[in-house]
Amino acid sequence: MESLRKVGLLYHPKLPDSFDLAKQIEQVLRQSDVAVWSGSSWDEAAIIEQVPDLDMFITFGGDGTILRAARVAASHSIPILGVNLGRLGFLAEMEPAEVAEKLPLLRSGQYWLEERLMLHAEHQRQGQTLGTYEALNDVVVCRGSTVRVVRPAVYVNGVHLITYVADGVIAATPTGSTAYTLSSGGPIVAPNVHDIILTPIAPHLTPARAFVFSGKEVITLDVATEYDALLTVDGQIDIKLLDRDIVKVEASRYTAKFVRLQPETYFYRTLLERLSNRS
Repeated sequence: MESLRKVGLLYHPKLPDSFDLAKQIEQVLRQSDVAVWSGSSWDEAAIIEQVPDLDMFITFGGDGTILRAARVAASHSIPILGVNLGRLGFLAEMEPAEVAEKLPLLRSGQYWLEERLMLHAEHQRQGQTLGTYEALNDVVVCRGSTVRVVRPAVYVNGVHLITYVADGVIAATPTGSTAYTLSSGGPIVAPNVHDIILTPIAPHLTPARAFVFSGKEVITLDVATEYDALLTVDGQIDIKLLDRDIVKVEASRYTAKFVRLQPETYFYRTLLERLSNRS
């Protein structure tokens, strides 16, 4: 593993197998003279502190673990190798049983890097920006705990397109097209496409459902609600929204990078396997 100086191992703190496997891989890496830092994928502050010194992340968990890593790693262009300990593992590269066989391929450089679109979201209130976020899967504007619709008005490059009356609306990357968007009736989009998918959640009497926009567009969601509403980033970050709050979504200047050992056509085989095994 001559090209790797230091690798970050991220384990899921609620999965004992994740911690144990990370320790095993740590020993293998150290024997190959690769420095290792190991930590919980939920400890974002500790990860951010280590990021400048790392050449790669290896994650041990499900897609949620990879999403957490991607948001931190993207701004430093650090690639991620995912080992699947979750239910589906759309983003992971290998299963635990494959690690011993495939890890040495990193030493000989027998891998390629896949880049995936990320989203940049900006939350505004009365003309002031309250927060900015990067997302690998999706940015969602939706109702809160009260079962009442929200009415997000959708603008594309400043031009009004449609106003949904719905439980919410999802702005997703092609990566996120196999997640919440899929369950809401949106299309599956190949991961190498630079597009943004907009899908309403349980819309009422809408003339149009999902849209697919070029990644060059800026999508603005003007939220109208009489009750509590939320902005959710990758299903992991929740921000309370008020009536007339604005959420702007566009392609991020960062991309998520993944270490791939499989052929470049892997996505379609993996997709069919995962969908046929869903339970």
